[in-house]
Order: sequence, then structure tokens, then C-alpha cells
Amino acid sequence: MMAVKKTPNPIDKHVGSRVRMRRMMLNMSQEKLGDALDLTFQQVQKYEKGTNRIGASRLQQIADILQVAVEFFFEGAPHAGGGSRAEGFADAPSPAYVADFLASSDGLALTKAFMLITDPKLRRRIVDLIEQIATSDKR
Repeated sequence: MMAVKKTPNPIDKHVGSRVRMRRMMLNMSQEKLGDALDLTFQQVQKYEKGTNRIGASRLQQIADILQVAVEFFFEGAPHAGGGSRAEGFADAPSPAYVADFLASSDGLALTKAFMLITDPKLRRRIVDLIEQIATSDKR
């Protein structure tokens, strides 16, 4: 009998990507996080990919190490289904693409560099420039 590869639950993937994003924001290696959790870096890798589900007590431990509230890992999570949604929110676009971008190495590097710019007018001009490039790219 052949083993069927199970695809990760979208919420587990999302939580894992948020763990990865926060770990990278702190310039922490998978090995260092694993050591703090008394796990191998491979286990941390599986958590971050969503292949292994993170239990509640372990998620609290990760939140403490990464200096965030547990809620941080669920921000922008996909809707699990089965529950009722508030009226008017059913068709709202998912902010998951923002989390995906911020979890990427380019997104993280861009965000870190942008946050180092202290002049608000310069930051605004950079946003304007990127918006112009993005709209001219669509033509």
C-alpha cells in the first residue's frame, strides 16, 4: 500500500509562516529557536512549513521566545470554515498576501531597510516611486 502525502492545513501553514517571519525579523536561526525549544532545527522547519502542527503550549512557548502575543501568529489567517461570518465581511480580500510577502526574504529586507528611514517625507516619496513603478509595470 502506498502512503498518501497529506497536504498541510492552511491555518497550520499560515501560523508556521508567521513563526518564520518573526524569527527572521529577530535575525534568529532555526537552530537557535530549536535550542530554546529543546528541538532540532528540522522540527522548527516542519513547524514553519506547516507540515507539523504546533500545539497550544508549544505555540505559547514560541510566542514568549519570539516576544509576541500568541494572536500574532493568527493575524491574517485564512477562514477555517464552518463558522458564521459577520455580515459584510464575507467578500473582504484576505490580507494573507501581505503576510506571505513579509515572510519572504525580499519582503523582510525591504521592510527592515524602509523602517530605518527616519524622514517621513522621504518615506512617502519612496512609496510614491514604488507605486509609479508598479502601475507603469502593468501597462
